[in-house]
Amino acid sequence: MVEVRLLGPVEIWADGRPVEIGPPQRRHTLAALAVDAGRPVTIDALAVRVWDEPPPAAARILQVHLTHLRRLLAEAVGTPPTRLLRRSSGYVLDIAPERVDANRFADHVRRARGADPSTALTLLRTARGCWRAEPLGGLKGGWVERCRHAYGALYLDATVAWGLAELRTGNPLAVLGPLVELATDHPLTEPLADVVIRAYAAAGRPADALAYYAEFRRRLADELGTDPSAALQALHQAMLRGEPVATRETADVAAGVPVTVVVPAQLPADVPGFAGRAATLRILDNLLTETAMAVAVVSGTAGVGKTALAVHWSHTVRSRFPDGQIFLSLRGFDPTGQVVAPQEALRSLLDALGVAPERVPAGLDAQAALYRSVVAGRRILLVLDNARDAEQVRPLLPGTATVVVVVTSRTQLTGLLTDGASTVPLGVLSWVEAEELLTNRLGPGVLAQRHALDQVIAACARLPLALSIAVARTRQTNFPLTALAAELSQVGDRLTALEVGDPAGDLRAVLSWSYAALSEPAARLFRLLGLTVGPDFDVPALTSLAGLPERELRTPLRELTRASLVTEYDLGRYSQHDLLREYAAELARRDDAQDVHRSATVRLLDHYTHTAYEADRLLNPAREAIVLPLGEPAAGVSPEPLKDHGAALAWYGAHRPVLEAALRQAAAVGLDRLAWQLVWSLDTYAARKGHLHDQAMAWQTAIECADRLGELPARAYGHGGLARADLRLGRYAEADDNLNRALELFTTMGDRNGQARTEKHLAYLWGQRKQPAIALGHARQALALFAGTDDRTGQAEALNAIGWYHALLGEFEHTLSYCRQALELFEADADLFGATSAWDSLGYAHHHLGRHTEAIDCYQHGLTLARTLDHDLFVADLLVHLGESHRAAGRPAEARTAWTEAEQLLTALDDPSAAGVQESLRQLDD
Repeated sequence: MVEVRLLGPVEIWADGRPVEIGPPQRRHTLAALAVDAGRPVTIDALAVRVWDEPPPAAARILQVHLTHLRRLLAEAVGTPPTRLLRRSSGYVLDIAPERVDANRFADHVRRARGADPSTALTLLRTARGCWRAEPLGGLKGGWVERCRHAYGALYLDATVAWGLAELRTGNPLAVLGPLVELATDHPLTEPLADVVIRAYAAAGRPADALAYYAEFRRRLADELGTDPSAALQALHQAMLRGEPVATRETADVAAGVPVTVVVPAQLPADVPGFAGRAATLRILDNLLTETAMAVAVVSGTAGVGKTALAVHWSHTVRSRFPDGQIFLSLRGFDPTGQVVAPQEALRSLLDALGVAPERVPAGLDAQAALYRSVVAGRRILLVLDNARDAEQVRPLLPGTATVVVVVTSRTQLTGLLTDGASTVPLGVLSWVEAEELLTNRLGPGVLAQRHALDQVIAACARLPLALSIAVARTRQTNFPLTALAAELSQVGDRLTALEVGDPAGDLRAVLSWSYAALSEPAARLFRLLGLTVGPDFDVPALTSLAGLPERELRTPLRELTRASLVTEYDLGRYSQHDLLREYAAELARRDDAQDVHRSATVRLLDHYTHTAYEADRLLNPAREAIVLPLGEPAAGVSPEPLKDHGAALAWYGAHRPVLEAALRQAAAVGLDRLAWQLVWSLDTYAARKGHLHDQAMAWQTAIECADRLGELPARAYGHGGLARADLRLGRYAEADDNLNRALELFTTMGDRNGQARTEKHLAYLWGQRKQPAIALGHARQALALFAGTDDRTGQAEALNAIGWYHALLGEFEHTLSYCRQALELFEADADLFGATSAWDSLGYAHHHLGRHTEAIDCYQHGLTLARTLDHDLFVADLLVHLGESHRAAGRPAEARTAWTEAEQLLTALDDPSAAGVQESLRQLDD
């Protein structure tokens, strides 16, 4: 038998003996193929894996290595033979995946998840036996490091799970050595520290357990400025009281490889004409030589160029960070006051690193722990822009020396400096640097206008933002620099908040001068921009904000863009420096009446709410009517027209951060009805895309708004909405509480539809609790309540639910009866989503009755509808079921086709059930 080994030096073994492969580059090529054993790898993908920057002759060099590998494998002894095949889509290492040690290791770890304790321990022991040394030993490069990190993370989780399993069987001495050794490489990983402490305690060494806790706590404080989690602190207190230490029952074991390693590349574009800052750039360069976690705080006044410096430096060193570069705005001084909370920031970071939303835990401590585990050992550059205070930043610090962090803030963040961060104070440009900035952007000809050049530099106080606006004005007007200098010298009104010690160089002078040059329509639009929410805005939103038709908006918007008062960063999408938005808001307060502000705010939020509502109708046309009807849009509001399901999905995806900010703003300014309606309109999209934490927070806001409104229907529906999010998050106790609150309110109002929907969700709750008999009772109650209403969709959903719970009870003929009734109603009302679910239930029943042809037909019907809905998860589920029926019917080729597509979809969705499909595919080869 031939085996490929990756968990250590890359080797081939045949008939129990190692086979000489050749030079390191050939072993590198073999590894690049083996990680995708049985799957084609293109020549381009091979080149990128072997070289970070492939040479011109990469393809020819690879062909030589592939020829040698093909001959070597052909000569190796093994049954079945291992071959290197050429396919139209690339090269395939034709070997059973389990004959690659990394796959075998991951498979054992995956199977240990759901196994009984004895079997799990055996599997984890076997998995650890696969691990010989550092994966891909002797190889170098960015791809190799990413693979090592992925395998290392899996090994870490597996070792923690193994340690706990051994402790449960009373073997503390067997695990202490390996765990303590691993902890030296992962000194800030809390799950590992937890099991080490338990092992010391179980081995009768409580003093060592307490000493290890004290050292771990000190490391967290020194390197992260944080304390251990509440759970670990509780363990420590229990030991101090002399209480016996219980063995933890579970550990988070990572899913099997192949692991999708996301390499974020989020840096904004480099700053054109960047000038000066040589000494500061050298300070940042010193971060690259730090042996501990490197954090630099770039601080200074607004407009001094903190973000420009951080972005420019990041571009110069990004090749040193092969595992990615992340840029995150914390909006610490956002003019709307909507600072990014640490939990929101952590979710954004985990999203950038490829962690699926549904896998993100709810609590801040758990999110931070997951984040630190994901980045451990990876070479990543993290830029945290516009931080408000140290408390906002601390949970985002990764706790590993391989991640370099640059924080920008208007404040010094003294709390981080006392924790060991480097300070990089940023002042205004030197005179020479300011001159360099102007000549870089306006050309060397300005040097001939020396007096005017000096006047502009003095008036702008050598502040980069002020100089940049002056450059834009000069380009816009084509006036000589002397005219600009004369105007600037006459301006006496300065932006008080940004004084730099010289009244003649205050930034408000530059901004007010630029504003004064605008036409009246452009000036009015600029003032209104102080009311926008979220990180950006688009033309449809601006038309509603301004209450103007788009044709009247285009000209003033172009004028603002040319004056650099807004930036069109993508086609039709605009952003604005927060200082400019602050200034716009200040002007609006000064020049416009309060009722003008209020009307514009209502128009903007009304725009987002009505557009979101129409998008929801496209995604879920069979959904029940909203209990707080929207009515007509406010005067001047033009909701964005969306033509179909795909357009609705795209709109939600592009506007999600803005919609979340709009919701917060609506609630903050007392527009409770609009806020509640917006939450309702975001619900379908959030549920389908797995944004469950955001969905739960939104419904909590909706409940608070409903309480203030005194609207019982809105309160009841709000508790139901929060319960649905809780259900998908696995928070069953909270879901139970919210569902019962909703049921009580609906009963008080005599709302049969509301009671029926709540009973249906209670059925789902008990189904998730593995109590199908109780679930069936709630589903029957839902149907009885729906029967007295005209809610055909509800009746159909209740019938389908009854059928499904009969299936879970093994009563498949009942399933067929109820689900056929449901299907008739769904199809009569053109409810594609409901019909898809009914076809799936019918297929399930036929399959378990041994009627595989009928099951296949049902799944095919459902699959057609799911593809129409563009619902990837539903498509994948149906493909999995279809494959099972094909296999049962003796059609392995058709099963492989269905499962292959399902596996691709589930892997792209980062869904844990992908591993089960991969196992099904492997079993087809047995």
